[in-house]
Amino acid sequence: MRKKLYSLLNFILLFGLCGCAGGEAAAVQNADAYTEVKDMDYIVVGYSQVGSESDYRIANTQSFMDTFTKEKGYYLLFDDAQNKQENQLKTVRSFILQEVDYIILDPVVETGWESILQEARDAGIPVILSDRSVELEDDSLYTCWVGSNFQEEGENAGKWLADYLKQQGMEVNIVALQGTLGSTAQIGRTKGFEAVCRQHPEWNLLESRPADFTQAKGKEVMEDFLRLYEDIDVVISENDNMTFGAIDAIEQAGKTCGPDGDICIISFDAVQAALIA
Repeated sequence: MRKKLYSLLNFILLFGLCGCAGGEAAAVQNADAYTEVKDMDYIVVGYSQVGSESDYRIANTQSFMDTFTKEKGYYLLFDDAQNKQENQLKTVRSFILQEVDYIILDPVVETGWESILQEARDAGIPVILSDRSVELEDDSLYTCWVGSNFQEEGENAGKWLADYLKQQGMEVNIVALQGTLGSTAQIGRTKGFEAVCRQHPEWNLLESRPADFTQAKGKEVMEDFLRLYEDIDVVISENDNMTFGAIDAIEQAGKTCGPDGDICIISFDAVQAALIA
């Protein structure tokens, strides 16, 4: 069991650093075919993904598909939770009943996992958290978490803005597009930026509102912000897809984006399309 865990962790550390990988979607190995390989010498991995709400998430899923292949000794059971925690709870319980070797969970939100993780531990199945984390009284219910320091990301956004505004010598009005409320990325990025924001009384954070990490919702919320507030100088957008939607809304309102434009946007994730933009 220990050898399997080390091997699995090595692969996770690799794909955790390459979330922007592209490529054609791999064929999903599913539970219906699982009975054919139960007696074969594969490491069976059950993976519950948040969904496909963003470019990052799609690339992240592709990294899993490319990593946990039969050629590398794995059999992957994959499930897209469609951004619903209840779907993930059902999926993880299914993985437990199928007696997989490992469960990888990218949790939609941080809370509400104690019972199902206890079931996994009682079954002797290690649970590895990917990208997002969970809030528990007993952290021993999962084996490890592989992800980013989201609070530091939020702080870095604030520090960049402070340096930029120091050169400009101006007061600013800010709006924030938050990700899925209760998710690790949203909690950390919001907390980090707001901590820096409180250090600057000349910064006016007009409103923070969730846009669920999606481009469509990002555009919708930004359109509403533009109707509500006449003078917006900075947008903090907690992922690139919300940023793409915000840019569409800003440009359709006849304004320009960028450090030298009407509205400066700070974004997160660094997917390929965002780097190009």
